[in-house]
Amino acid sequence: MKAMKIDFAPRSVRRTLFHIHPAVLALAGAGVLLCAGAAFGGWQLVEQQRERQHQLQHLQERVKALSARPPAEVARVAIPEAQANFVNSAIMQLNLPWRELQDAVLAATPRSVALVAMEPDPRKRVLKITAETRTSDDMVDYVAALKEQESFSGVILTRHEVNDADPNRPLRFQLEATWQAR
Repeated sequence: MKAMKIDFAPRSVRRTLFHIHPAVLALAGAGVLLCAGAAFGGWQLVEQQRERQHQLQHLQERVKALSARPPAEVARVAIPEAQANFVNSAIMQLNLPWRELQDAVLAATPRSVALVAMEPDPRKRVLKITAETRTSDDMVDYVAALKEQESFSGVILTRHEVNDADPNRPLRFQLEATWQAR
């Protein structure tokens, strides 16, 4: 025989809660907690939006105030010509293609040639090179090797001399290499 459920209690909330399965009550509690968390998160987002709107309004007011002000007059400063020339020459020195020039010179320099000095003249785009070697053939070969470099448009031997005071009697020479603007 099948069990019969007989309940003579009047209908009420307490009676309804008594008959609800505990898992359903747990799920309902979890749902209430989730709803409360979502409501709290939504409230925080609304507060953040209000704060950002306030900041935006404040920034717009500052921009309006700054743009309404008459522009400050910039005092004209007379720069002496000597100072302007000095600054321009310093800028030209800073804008030299040093790495490219150095790579081109080192690529053309054989072991038989010793570099003594490299002096650039940015106004003329000329690199003055002072070097030493043992023979005049090495000097001529070095000038020819520099002429083959793509960085230089022209190489000219300007002077050469034998150092008699030195026991090795090296041949010191100077040349000017004109570099190409890029």
